[in-house]
Amino acid sequence: MSDEVQPGHVRIRLDLSYDGSEFSGWAKQAGGRRTVQGEIEDALRTVTRSRETYELTVAGRTDAGVHARGQVAHVDLPREVWAEHHVKLLKRLAGRLPRDVRVWALREAPSGFNARFSAVWRRYAYRVTDNPGGVDPLLRGHVLWHDWPLDVDAMNEAARGLLGEHDFAAYCKKREGATTIRTLQELSLVRGEDGIVTATVRADAFCHNMVRSLIGALLFVGDGHRTPDWPAKVLAAGVRDSAVHVVRPHGLTLEEVGYPADELLAARNKEARNKRSLPGAGCC
Repeated sequence: MSDEVQPGHVRIRLDLSYDGSEFSGWAKQAGGRRTVQGEIEDALRTVTRSRETYELTVAGRTDAGVHARGQVAHVDLPREVWAEHHVKLLKRLAGRLPRDVRVWALREAPSGFNARFSAVWRRYAYRVTDNPGGVDPLLRGHVLWHDWPLDVDAMNEAARGLLGEHDFAAYCKKREGATTIRTLQELSLVRGEDGIVTATVRADAFCHNMVRSLIGALLFVGDGHRTPDWPAKVLAAGVRDSAVHVVRPHGLTLEEVGYPADELLAARNKEARNKRSLPGAGCC
């Protein structure tokens, strides 16, 4: 699959953030639903006075209700459009975009850059509180309330059994033709002074519902309904377990996307397009 920038065009990297509460996810959808991609593409078309809609490619598609602080996307613009508008483009987008989505930086991407396929990891945070009084009203759109006391040490013990490269089919919503093999690089939880438990989840990529399913399993351990070895047993079984709940999306935020050095971008881009299999796995 070629990822060459078309002649006469330039690839632009966008760094952005959004509050996902009122969005039906990142990706454009039929039926007029409000999406982050749709808002940015509409704004970009308007401020550049273009008849054409320039399509964005994103590092990680987020579901409805999920937030992003460090999302990355790219767009290929005609070189003359970029030359005419780039000096004032950021400020004009700020004036055109709704207040729940912001573009913070626009710059020419280095050769070989692809916001999705060049990424080497994505880092999410999931925030939850077990305060018996509930969630601070000012944080209610970003923190889940769990009405059982949570043992963070037990949750961290369970998390360690999930690290590494595995087939996460038990924690993913299956999509036809898509692999569920992922490398979970970090899964750790810390309780802050405010009592909010923040789970940091970092992987090379995520399959659909993976983070929210992992958190659902860890919450069952934290509140004593399951033992710390249970999430790893579910993983090894390789099938969805009805006891693993997909937690609500509003506690989840995409915090950061990592990329290799510029000279390694093209190689990573190519590598990421290869469908993975576990060592020793058969074809059928």
